[in-house]
Amino acid sequence: MNHYTKIKDISNLAETIKEAILLKMNPNEYSTLGKHKTLVMLFFNASLRTRLSTEKAAKNLGMEVMVLNVNDAWQLEFEDGAIMNANTSEHIKEAARVISQYADIIAVRAFPSLTDKQKDESEFVLNSFLKYATVPIINMESATAHPLQALADAITITELSNKPKPKVVLSWAPHPKALPQAVANSFVEMMQFMEVDFRITHPKGYELNPEITKNTPINYNQTDALKEADFVYVKNWSNYNDYGKILNQDPKWMMTKAKLGAAKFMHCLPVRRNVVVEDAVLDGDNSVVMSQANNRTYAAQIILKKILERQ
Repeated sequence: MNHYTKIKDISNLAETIKEAILLKMNPNEYSTLGKHKTLVMLFFNASLRTRLSTEKAAKNLGMEVMVLNVNDAWQLEFEDGAIMNANTSEHIKEAARVISQYADIIAVRAFPSLTDKQKDESEFVLNSFLKYATVPIINMESATAHPLQALADAITITELSNKPKPKVVLSWAPHPKALPQAVANSFVEMMQFMEVDFRITHPKGYELNPEITKNTPINYNQTDALKEADFVYVKNWSNYNDYGKILNQDPKWMMTKAKLGAAKFMHCLPVRRNVVVEDAVLDGDNSVVMSQANNRTYAAQIILKKILERQ
């Protein structure tokens, strides 16, 4: 593996999930693999689980870790040919190459603006590092994707499923803020690679990018979609067509214990209690959000391991 910026960078998903689960049983088995290697983590946006789990994963492999909150330091310029007489003080061309001299792997987290769809979908931050850095790049959540989260989700479903082809439902939920589509996008793509009965439920008008959902069944009736589900992944995303807008805050889409039934409840966290999901679900026996959060470490660790093994 040269980079991990999208799910398709995994050549054998089933084998990678199996390796991650084995790694979880003995996290320090490869504690010398990353000796004298450095992971530089660049955060254009804040993080809790991604930051801590990725750092822990790197240290489990013996790596040194450096963390930089980029926007707290300086504003980078990404436009080629820019006349830099305003707020930006360094161009990505120099920054990516300089950081590459300090790092063996660079991990980047950069959210979308949710105002300019074309610019967000260009993934200009992530792709600029891919273009100008001279070391492998890992996506810690970009404008349109969160492949580390999706891998952790796949590990969780594989560990907890008691049938060969479980029914998995991605359900939209209300939220007071406009949120990206990145987590939902990557979860959809991951489920399309897995042996699951997968479908999406959301209000009309909240369709995700059709180039991502493809032929995945979409049901606008949440109650109907959830019938006989084994796993229910709940996530808000802002409007894709009327880009970044909140056009629906219907509280009836909040996940409740009655709707969930016997299914296992999944969410990437953080989550707004009693808006996205009621307390009875989140605190109930069917909630697996802590397992998901724990698996973030091993998703990151198996990716770092595969990249290190090629160096």
